Amino acid sequence: MAIADRHGLPLAVHVASASPHETKLVERTIERRFLAETPQRLIGDRAYDSDPLDAHIRERFGVQMIAPHNSRRIRTATQDGCVLRRYRRRWKIERLFAWLHNYRRIVIRWEYHPENFLGMVQLACAVILLRHL
Repeated sequence: MAIADRHGLPLAVHVASASPHETKLVERTIERRFLAETPQRLIGDRAYDSDPLDAHIRERFGVQMIAPHNSRRIRTATQDGCVLRRYRRRWKIERLFAWLHNYRRIVIRWEYHPENFLGMVQLACAVILLRHL
């Protein structure tokens, strides 16, 4: 899981197994950010539409979670259109994943140990950041 800024540059990276849901990894990813300050907002897809997740992230880190309403959810939508306008810029975050796919060692995942894979992802993020200085 990765967190990017408004330009698509990486801010945080976390590697875990494929079994936990992405909402369980948000907290650990924010803790492993590259910068000292936390971002003001996080934009996620429909899977991140969860009231407990929103409350926990806001309480612990002071970060606003932005996610569109999940159609399978019974409760009413919690975010209005004003906040969801920022969701239109999610393509910039997806661009980071496209940049990471330029590194074959990350796409194929040759490393057996997760620490080695995390090191390769962090190295790729460093190269991406250096290219955009």
